[in-house]
Amino acid sequence: MAQKPSIPKGTRDFSSLEVSKRNYIMTVMRNSFKTYGYQPIETPSFEKSDTLMGKYGEEGDRLIFKILNSGDYLKKADDQLLSEKNSLKLTSSISEKALRYDLTVPFARYVVQNQNDIIFPFKRYQIQPVWRADRPQKGRFREFYQCDADVIGSTSLWQEVELVQLYDDVFKQLNLKGITIKLNNRKILSGISEVIGAEDKLIDFTVALDKLDKIGEEGVKTEMLSKGISIEALDKLNPLFGLNGTASEKLSELKKMLSSSKTGLKGIEELEFITNAFETLSLKSTKLEVDVTLARGLNYYTGAIFEVSPPEGVNMGSIGGGGRYDDLTGIFGLKNTSGVGISFGLDRIYLVLEELNLFPETVLATTKVLFINFGDKESLYAMQAISKLRENGIASELYPDQAKMGKQIGYADKRNIPFVILAGNKEIENQSYTLKSMLRGDQSNFTLDQLISFFK
Repeated sequence: MAQKPSIPKGTRDFSSLEVSKRNYIMTVMRNSFKTYGYQPIETPSFEKSDTLMGKYGEEGDRLIFKILNSGDYLKKADDQLLSEKNSLKLTSSISEKALRYDLTVPFARYVVQNQNDIIFPFKRYQIQPVWRADRPQKGRFREFYQCDADVIGSTSLWQEVELVQLYDDVFKQLNLKGITIKLNNRKILSGISEVIGAEDKLIDFTVALDKLDKIGEEGVKTEMLSKGISIEALDKLNPLFGLNGTASEKLSELKKMLSSSKTGLKGIEELEFITNAFETLSLKSTKLEVDVTLARGLNYYTGAIFEVSPPEGVNMGSIGGGGRYDDLTGIFGLKNTSGVGISFGLDRIYLVLEELNLFPETVLATTKVLFINFGDKESLYAMQAISKLRENGIASELYPDQAKMGKQIGYADKRNIPFVILAGNKEIENQSYTLKSMLRGDQSNFTLDQLISFFK
């Protein structure tokens, strides 16, 4: 029996229509990236394991897809590890490569390797797939695209301001309104952990806090307790969950809470710089909100952190995020090179646009005109016109077979091709073409030049 075909969980096939819609989103992003001065790069789909491992925290490391070494990979494995069945240690001996988890760590590796050829500050954008061994669910896939913009080689907070503007610009062009850009700073989180006496548990603290929207306040507290953060520390944390009001009001309350933390106050100062800038600079499609519970679970963030939420009423997780990383390149040998970047979640943005019916009709348009096939002589005449139309950027096709007229017309209808052209003996004699509108059903006679002008 033939095997029933299937694809791995968390992956998808994309139809022509879906690809057209995805390309529309990526084109909008790509144009904005270029307008803001970002340059494109690409990196391999897989990296050396030691490039990726240890950069995303314990939970992130577990989600990295490992690639087995080619050949008899167990032959080279340590017999002691095999007998102990220690999967973590064994993995490193049988797998030296892994699929990339995100685009930021490979970018840091790229910068270090190419530092002599890069002009700093270096502004790059990258649109490529990444892979995570996560549990598939709505808006969460094992293979998905990230669309990143990063600046490396500058500590200026104007870069954070510009990245907020970049988010706003893209969402405005996509006609996606009601977006919230949440903003926090990892220095504030460090200050909070310091003030509540859990400085040595900073990673556990931020990883648990990052799950607030998924498991709620009580769930976060339960996880913190399980990680050894005391009840006394959690009691001191309570005011954090109750903060509300404007950005300045929240930051004012935070200043009181973190008055004894130099690091925390520095984080508040950085947030004030960004939010104050937008008292003068206007946002067209988004609103900026300070969220002091925003953590972003990735270990490499050190300053401002961003997370983008869809419009109210849309049941979807974050559709973008990012932040400042002060020394990510340092792990590869290039010290004191600060960077900041954001990422757009292409797949989730697609789902939001689909739910809100925001894809323009022009995105769905493919072929403009189909030439009816009446036979080889007529088809040769049609192909001459098709060549000229294509030279002028007009998408045109010849129906490949000499089938019944109804079948050919039905094909154009199913493909949403708006026009068909009839070119038989009469048209050949007159050097003309009969154009039929699929929408209205009317017909008109044109010369080739008139046809080109009509479609242009």
